[in-house]
Formats: sequence, C-alpha cells, structure tokens
Amino acid sequence: MSLLDSEFTEAETRVGPIVVRRLTGYIGAELEGVDASAPLSEEAVATVRSALLAHKVIFMRGQSLDYESLSAFAGQFGPLTPGHPIYQAPADQPHVRVMDSRGDGTRANYWHTDLTFIEAPPAFAFLHNIVCPPVGGDTIWANTAAAYEALPPELRALANDMRVVHSNNSDYTEATYAHNPRARAEYISHTIEANHPAVRVHPETGEPSLLLGGFARSVAGHRPRAGRDVIGVLEDYATQPEFTVRWKWQAGDVAIWDNQATMHYAVLDYGTQHRSGIRVTVQGEAPVGLDGRKGFALSLPLDPAADA
Repeated sequence: MSLLDSEFTEAETRVGPIVVRRLTGYIGAELEGVDASAPLSEEAVATVRSALLAHKVIFMRGQSLDYESLSAFAGQFGPLTPGHPIYQAPADQPHVRVMDSRGDGTRANYWHTDLTFIEAPPAFAFLHNIVCPPVGGDTIWANTAAAYEALPPELRALANDMRVVHSNNSDYTEATYAHNPRARAEYISHTIEANHPAVRVHPETGEPSLLLGGFARSVAGHRPRAGRDVIGVLEDYATQPEFTVRWKWQAGDVAIWDNQATMHYAVLDYGTQHRSGIRVTVQGEAPVGLDGRKGFALSLPLDPAADA
C-alpha cells in the first residue's frame, strides 16, 4: 500500500478514536487514541495496520507496557517470533529482545533491516522504550520502497536482477560491536546466511522495495568488491534524507516498523548514558523477488534453547 493509495494522505486523519498524524512526506506517522496495554477492537487493529503499511513506521507516546502487554499487543498483528536467532531469551519471555546499552552493548548504529541473514526476517517490529538518555539516542528510519521508486531506470534494472547474500558476520557486526570484542565473537561464533533478492515484493501491499542494509555482504555472481560497491550505491539512495524520519524518544514510546520496507539506524550520540527498551517481532515470510523467486537459507541458526 503506497501512501498515495491509502486513506492517510492528509497531514492528519481521524479514523474513529484514532488520529494518524504524518511526520514527513514519505515515511512516519504518530498515532493518538491507541492504548497498547489493552486489547484492540478489530477495527482498531485494521486502522493501525493500515497506517503502518502506508507510513512504514508509526509511533505512539505515553504507553505503559511490560513484556506481557507488549507481546499481547504485537500478537494482534501476527504470530510472534523467538526473541532473537542468536541470543537465548529468558525462559518466561521467549519473544523478547532486550535492547540495552549496559547489557551486551547493543547499539545498532549502522543502517540495517532486522535479521535479514535468516530465511524469513520478521515482518513487523515493536519496540517499547523504557530508559532514554537525557540527550541524544534518536532513531532514524528510511523508506526503501520510496527509494526504489526513485532509482534511475538503469540502476533499477540492475537491482531487479540482483541476489544478495546476507550474513551475521557483516559490516553491521563489525561496526556495532567494535567496542565489545567478546559480544562480537559470540554473535559470529556460528555463521548464519541467506540469499535474498535485492528487490523484494511486499506480501501485503505489492510494493517493490530495496532489501539491503548492514547484513548485506555480497552480490551473488559478482566479485566481492564490485558487489559491495553496488550495494553501497543503492543504499545511498535508500538513506537520502528525503526518504527518512527521525524520532526523538521519550520513556513510554512505542515504535512499530514494517521491516519489509524499511531500514533503520540508532544514532550513537549519547556517550555512556543509559538507553534501554524491549522489542518483539512478528513472523515474516521469505522475501520474494520480482521474478517470483524466494529468499533461501544458506546456513541455518542454531537453536538457542539447545544448550539450556
């Protein structure tokens, strides 16, 4: 669902008790009138989902949630995934990924789409902010469907036929764990890779979008340097300011993003201050290219519960 084809083309739209307020021309909206701690009506779920598909990332302020209520809220939009394919979640919180600057040092200050190194990356992600640094710590999202549409015809034709290998041993890992060699070693102790189309077709909206980000390591059939150069050129288009939205967090915020049509970047400008939140994700499908071919695993994750 492109924004022009949705019901949310106005700067502010009210659907029943829910107000959808656009934040930029291409991506992002703030929602009011949604209490994520309580069950939603079918109409409310449909409105939130439609706003998410149209705007790619949506935000709600002032939510009071714990793991159970966040999971219940997200579960209204699809089955939940395990918390992470590498890290073992707590036994009583199987769907959570704790994002804490004082924990394993999670920073995510590199453009990426979540978990693209597995065969079926999550469809949607729900992040509840708990602790904010006094300054800094914003997150930026980019609309990869709008970026694809804006590509020059020759570059779009090249991307249409590309297959990209995504790996947990990647530029993302090098950059975000540079400060913590032990965490980096754990993250890449077992290689997980998948082959995906560089341009995927959204399973709900039918929109084509770029599927790249920090886990994209090489282009199938190209020499390593040439492939990385092409990936870099395409990502430069995807991360142009025109296609992005930047969110200044407050404690209690919830961000929901369509992981099938976005990349994001957590800005590391808060020094040693504390930043923490919890994330759950909704199951996705193996990405499908314009030619109908699906993404597939090259090497599988280990079962995090196997050593429990």
